[in-house]
Amino acid sequence: MALPEYKKDFLRAALDGGALRFGSFELKSKRTSPYFFNAGDFYTGKLHVPFSDAYAQAVATSELADGFDVIFGPAYKGIPLAATVLYALCKIDAAKYGEAAYSYDRKEAKDHGEGGRIVGSPLKGKRVLIIDDVVSAGTAKRQAIDMIRAEGGTVVGIVVALDRQETLPDGDGKTSAIGQLRKEYQIPIISIVKLDDIIDGMKGVISDEDIKHIEGYRAKYGASD
Repeated sequence: MALPEYKKDFLRAALDGGALRFGSFELKSKRTSPYFFNAGDFYTGKLHVPFSDAYAQAVATSELADGFDVIFGPAYKGIPLAATVLYALCKIDAAKYGEAAYSYDRKEAKDHGEGGRIVGSPLKGKRVLIIDDVVSAGTAKRQAIDMIRAEGGTVVGIVVALDRQETLPDGDGKTSAIGQLRKEYQIPIISIVKLDDIIDGMKGVISDEDIKHIEGYRAKYGASD
């Protein structure tokens, strides 16, 4: 089945902007990956437009479309995402998303002015959608969930740019970081693209050798959840 246009636009922008690269990259897990994704490279206007639009389309076409009050972006990469994706959602449907809000956290609590760690919408009594770039080990997402709960909010889901679909280095050999978070918190976690989408979307765009290496990596480390 062909990829939706927003996924194609996202992959094209990621490739053109250097956010998605192919070769040989050592990850924090010490695995050698044939591809590398860095959402921090979407820093120009022409790249950030398809980036934020793709997030918005992923949310608007998912089970989370009607189920949140606040988009929460964990510091630091989540901060611009929370604002720009809310704007993109309002472009899709202003009536539905016009009253939605966004917020983010400070790394350290502020002891003057408005004080506290949360900037933007209060979270108490709100249904909160966490937005971020990727899930690695899941530690940062657990911290965000704990923070939101401490503020009185309810986490209803997580949206990320990329699901690597790979097993945890110290896991059971079957479960991904995203799969573990889903099971642990019983919440939906969606992504703009998965590794399978990269494989499908990059055929005929990058070399057959690069595709072969990615497929080999998927076969070796791929999660089954």
